[in-house]
Amino acid sequence: MAEALAEPRRRSVQCASPRGLHRMSYLEWGDPRNRDVLVCVHGLTRNGRDFDDLARALCGRWRVVCPDVAGRGDSDRLADARLYGIPQYVADMVTLIARLDVEAVGWVGTSMGGLIGMALAAQPGSPITRLVLNDAGPVVSLVSLQRIASYVGNVLSFASLEQAEAAVRAICAPYGPHSDAQWRQITAAWVKKAGDGWQPNYDPRIAEAFRATLPEKDLELWPLYDAVRCPTLVLRGELSDLLTRETTDKMRTRGPNARVFEVKGVGHTPTLMHDDQIAVVREFLMEGDSP
Repeated sequence: MAEALAEPRRRSVQCASPRGLHRMSYLEWGDPRNRDVLVCVHGLTRNGRDFDDLARALCGRWRVVCPDVAGRGDSDRLADARLYGIPQYVADMVTLIARLDVEAVGWVGTSMGGLIGMALAAQPGSPITRLVLNDAGPVVSLVSLQRIASYVGNVLSFASLEQAEAAVRAICAPYGPHSDAQWRQITAAWVKKAGDGWQPNYDPRIAEAFRATLPEKDLELWPLYDAVRCPTLVLRGELSDLLTRETTDKMRTRGPNARVFEVKGVGHTPTLMHDDQIAVVREFLMEGDSP
């Protein structure tokens, strides 16, 4: 039974947008009856499989739910590309939490997933009781936004998984050192079979909304962060070009007075695949347990 619960179940929930309905897919790990739920949300072009290692490590204690944000992975693509943005994603997550039939959740968000979590945690009556921001915060540097804009939405095709992995190793070099098996896992989570080859498993039209809203300076979201009241942990890649040390220093003394843990030798973003990173997240979440 325990072994069965350590493997994910693929489920979905129907969500609404101004242009109709769309299905959001998610993986659920652990006991489906467990009322202690942890929601893990990925970055801009990734999907819920990024959290396989973290979910497998934590699903004995929490029911871990890893959605594919609309337009990624197994979720539907949105009819209107202009809707690819935080407001729609937050609405979808509220629908997901209602489907899970719980009043409170923990949240781990990587990059974009952290911004979604921060926006939801800032709302009055938010269901988020503990928040982990993985290389995400209230200031997103312009240089990182420009870097992401240079590749997001590019239509790529790979003749083999090996070719895809070579591209992933180059694009994701800031993730830091990983084993060959881990790089294969990171790659397999990102691509899908397409004809005789492989393609990134996300809607390239997300680039339209991303580039249309690209600011002329750093993106600042301090009002959202300052409204967060739940205990908050920030993981920052030591070499991150998205989340600066100056920002995390301010995060310690504003809003929820976040705890900050810096991951050495890593840029944007820590993958939460390494035991030491998983341990930091686990220890923070465990602090919320009742005595």
